[in-house]
Amino acid sequence: MKARANGIDLHYTIEGNGPWLVMSHSLACNLAMWDAQAAALAQRFKVLRYDMRGHGRSDVPGGAYTLELLAADAKGLCDALGVREAHWVGISIGGMIGQTLALAEPRLLKSLVLANTTSRNPPEAAPMWAERIRIAETQGMEAHVEPTLARWFTEGFRNAHQERVAPIADAIRSTPVAGFVGCCHAIPKINLTARLKEIRCPALVIAGEHDPGATVAVARTIHENLPGSELVVLPAAHLSNVEQPEGFNRALVQFYDRIGA
Repeated sequence: MKARANGIDLHYTIEGNGPWLVMSHSLACNLAMWDAQAAALAQRFKVLRYDMRGHGRSDVPGGAYTLELLAADAKGLCDALGVREAHWVGISIGGMIGQTLALAEPRLLKSLVLANTTSRNPPEAAPMWAERIRIAETQGMEAHVEPTLARWFTEGFRNAHQERVAPIADAIRSTPVAGFVGCCHAIPKINLTARLKEIRCPALVIAGEHDPGATVAVARTIHENLPGSELVVLPAAHLSNVEQPEGFNRALVQFYDRIGA
């Protein structure tokens, strides 16, 4: 299904019944990366998954995106579907969007799960993102597949679970270059650590023990600056929900049990 939100068409799915729960995926993926979580959470929530701007089956506007724009897309989708309050689960850039949305629309989010993400990218990271943009624009997304998988999953998992890795590889190679590039402009500009204290909803921070980018130390910084948040570390790399779905789902269910969701 598609809905008009913030001037573009966003592709989404809805499963289950109960309070609204919105899931926001990582860069170069799509809503299918949440399959294992949606199946478990639909037993107690009305789960809304969507393809962010420039990804999956959503529209692909050109130009540089911002986290504020991506958060406005999410708010627009919620408005279009009549969602007034929702729990949020975001991984990687989806977690950055969640932080941005929680600060911009504090009444919308009832809780916040921030997985494998950061609240600040240092200036020295900018050249790395510029290089990823250059590669996508000159060589296409296929050139990003293997290096990205090496960062996103531990070697043992990649070798043993091709049935889970292959769909992610397909998602990377099928991501429109314009969508990937647009988000690569947004990611390095995040700088929200000092504002996390303004977020009042219950929050869970999930880290991957072997995540080379959004490290445990980065997750701990979010946890220490986000009042009342909880921190869970899983034996995974960047896509902890795919590499450790049972542990990820358990962390979510226990969190929602504690907050009475």
